[in-house]
This record gives sequence, structure tokens and C-alpha cells, in this order.
Amino acid sequence: MNRVQLGVLLALMLLACALTWHVQGWRMGRQLAQQAEQYARERQALAESAATQLHTERQQRQELTQQLHANEQQHYQELVDAQHNQARLRDRLATADLRLSVLVERDAAGCAGLPAAAATGRLDHDPVRARLDPAHARRIIAITDRGDQGLIALRACQAYVRALQP
Repeated sequence: MNRVQLGVLLALMLLACALTWHVQGWRMGRQLAQQAEQYARERQALAESAATQLHTERQQRQELTQQLHANEQQHYQELVDAQHNQARLRDRLATADLRLSVLVERDAAGCAGLPAAAATGRLDHDPVRARLDPAHARRIIAITDRGDQGLIALRACQAYVRALQP
């Protein structure tokens, strides 16, 4: 082969390589574009799924918040009612409108000779009761008041925990 033919053959080979290189570049670019488009679609689907889940969780949280607020209002009202009842009871004790008393055993009251039950034709003996000193009565009312408040707070805490559990 002479040099010209060899040069033409070499030029044709270089041209074929360059053309093949260029076509492969187009194919690779198209594949990369398709992969990028598929990746973008997957990311969009994931973003939409996350947004839907976030919206659902926000709604659940808002419903839980509303329920907890309603429970809080209910327990607050119970506490206020209990405090009003205790205040009314303390006022009645202070004005001597109400006197607290306790049952006393007959033997402890010095009434051992009285019959336990009334027979026919005899007097009916009521149980022996002892009146409490107003100061002691106020202390008892204060203790029961704190107990009532504690029970109301306990019920509120239990309702809160139940509301949080799935």
C-alpha cells in the first residue's frame, strides 16, 4: 500500500472512531438523562409520601391536643367544683350550721348498760355520737380537700397517659 492509501485508510478509521465515540456519547447522555428523570420521579414520590405522612401526623397531633385540652378543662372544672364544695362545707362549719360528729362505741361512751337493740315497748336508743371540736373539723375538711384535689389530679394524669397511648 502506498502512503496515500494508508493515510486515507487511517483517516477513515479515525473518522469511524470519532463517529462511534460521538454516537456512544449521545447514547450515554440519553441514558444519564433517563436515569436522572427516573431519580427525580422517585424523589418526588418520596417527597409526596413524606408530605402526606407529615400532614396525617399533624392532624393526629392537633386532634390529640384538642382532646387533651378538653380533658384539661373537664378536670379543671371538677377541681373548681370540689373547691367550691369544700369552701361551702367550711363556711357551714364556721357558722355552726353544720357540726361534724363521729360514732362512739357504747362501752367507750360509758353506756355499757344500755341494750344493743330496742325491744318491743321500750325506748329506741340511737347510736351514741360525739361532736367534734370545730378546729378539728376544719383540719379534717382540709385533709379531705387535699385528698380530693389529689384524686382529681391523679384522674387527670391517668386520662393524659391514656390519651397518649395508641
